[in-house]
Amino acid sequence: MIKKILLTLALLGLGTQLSAYETEVEKESSYYVVVKGIYILGDDVKHEDVILKGDGNYGFGIDLGYRLEHGFALEYDFSYATNDVKEDINTFNASYMTHALDLVYSYEIIHNTKLFAKAGYEYEKEKISDLNIDNSSDGAVLGAGVEYELDHTYNLVVEYEHSTIDGPRGDSINLGVMYNF
Repeated sequence: MIKKILLTLALLGLGTQLSAYETEVEKESSYYVVVKGIYILGDDVKHEDVILKGDGNYGFGIDLGYRLEHGFALEYDFSYATNDVKEDINTFNASYMTHALDLVYSYEIIHNTKLFAKAGYEYEKEKISDLNIDNSSDGAVLGAGVEYELDHTYNLVVEYEHSTIDGPRGDSINLGVMYNF
């Protein structure tokens, strides 16, 4: 009888140790970074009575995040992208540096897969040298996507982002790898 009680206490102690370890791991994974490739969709915009038509093109980005409780997270996003902008028959090179602060909500739909939505404030620096355009704009950014957990450290992320900033960059589609630490 004493052996059974000692064995039960030992198992309870081990369970407490494992529970403490799981809590510690969860705390460590509150921070994450996402490295992503970006495809900007381009948009048409009126600038000084001329229509500028932005093409789609590629870029890159990085998101730094901190998970709060109940599926929420705070993120800082940075991205850089370029595209060609057409004015009548002329084509010009454009570049965009974008910074954003977002609130993200994730919801696990099935094991290892989450849907997420984000909303935030963004600031964008647009440069089209040949047209003497060097603008800074700000606005809202809205996004939605899917996060698939490969293991406790790495996730795949696919996301669509819509910006309220009126420019030839347009919306974007992102594909990235998340590292939890």
